[in-house]
Amino acid sequence: MPSPAQLKKLKTAAKAAAAKAYAPYSKFRVGAAVLTESGKIFAGCNVENASYGLCNCAERTAIFSAVAAGEKKFRCVVVYTPTPAATAPCGACRQVIHEFGRQIRVHSFCDGRDLIDTSISALLPAAFGPDDLA
Repeated sequence: MPSPAQLKKLKTAAKAAAAKAYAPYSKFRVGAAVLTESGKIFAGCNVENASYGLCNCAERTAIFSAVAAGEKKFRCVVVYTPTPAATAPCGACRQVIHEFGRQIRVHSFCDGRDLIDTSISALLPAAFGPDDLA
């Protein structure tokens, strides 16, 4: 679980990332930030494509950026959407988050008062993961 100061930084990073989203089709700008075990924060936004299957969500962009920088252990994923209600990560993002740990905290917030604060294992019960390939 991130500290209150870390959570504040994660929320700031996620909201700033949403402002950079490339969402010309859906207009649904999402930002995410991940907290690594080493204490670093990586942010990402959603990037859409005219060939819809090639879009990438903010959560995966943030995680992939962290992995590209050598980080593979995560404590928390924070997701921001400019909506009245908080939005949980999609199924693909849940699977990617689970890849890096069953107890990763997922915190989603929005422009309203609603929030989601849970673990990836609660969002994706009985998930297929690395242990299934051992």
